[in-house]
Amino acid sequence: MTHRLLISLLLSACFALAEESPKQPERIRLWPDLPLHEEKNGGKNIAYYTVHHPATPNGTAVIICPGGGYGRLVTGGEGHGIAKWLNQHGITGIVLEYRLPRGRATVPLMDAQRAIRLARKESTNWNCDPSRIGIIGFSAGGHLASTAATHFDRDASNGKDPLSRISCRPDFAILIYPVISMGNQGHGGSTGNLLGPDPSSDLLTRYSNDQQVTAKTPPTFLAHAVDDKVVPPENSERFHEALKQHGVPTRYLELPSGGHGLNGYKGPNWDAWQKGSLEWLRELGFLEVAAD
Repeated sequence: MTHRLLISLLLSACFALAEESPKQPERIRLWPDLPLHEEKNGGKNIAYYTVHHPATPNGTAVIICPGGGYGRLVTGGEGHGIAKWLNQHGITGIVLEYRLPRGRATVPLMDAQRAIRLARKESTNWNCDPSRIGIIGFSAGGHLASTAATHFDRDASNGKDPLSRISCRPDFAILIYPVISMGNQGHGGSTGNLLGPDPSSDLLTRYSNDQQVTAKTPPTFLAHAVDDKVVPPENSERFHEALKQHGVPTRYLELPSGGHGLNGYKGPNWDAWQKGSLEWLRELGFLEVAAD
């Protein structure tokens, strides 16, 4: 084999590998025009999103909301790890590092809504279908995902910002051991961090998302362990029942054990919700390759 032929074969192999490899994840500011005045405070008031592209996209994308009680973000097991798992099934995973509220209840929701709108705006560039943009959340991130699924704009066609005219309603939601209620059955730390130390009854009701479900709430999959002492399973049960009452497709997977975090994101109960949610997505048609 000649030296020139060997180089040619090596280059061809490199090009083939490059074509098969997905784009590298990129972490981008969600609100690039906002000042960075709090960057010195650990960047906690700056929102980011990281897009993880699958090698073979099927057209579905999911905004990922990590938990952390609205006081921190668990971006490992409930963020980038989830994105990599979704990538294995052709789904684009978008990890949302939302701003921590510190009593500013609307701030995380604004970030989630913008992430959904951006996914639709960038759908062509990301090989996604704008009608197949879902959201997944864990613990307090599950509360944020359920808020996005119940507090979306009904009509944004008159917004001054072109991006605000894009729908922020997710096409489906997956809620894993989510905080749903802001009442006694919820999680005190999440409630305090989101709504402040002395929220009004109206505010508690507004963000108790089982009370905000309508017929327009998107199809939702839920999973919760019966022995979760941090966020009681009644949270998922109440949301699931509200969905059924309004005729919204829903599935609730009651897990026999695992506690909050399902044994640290591993084991049979962790595997069970992943398998169950994929089966549910397949039934809804979100795992099929989107038509051109």
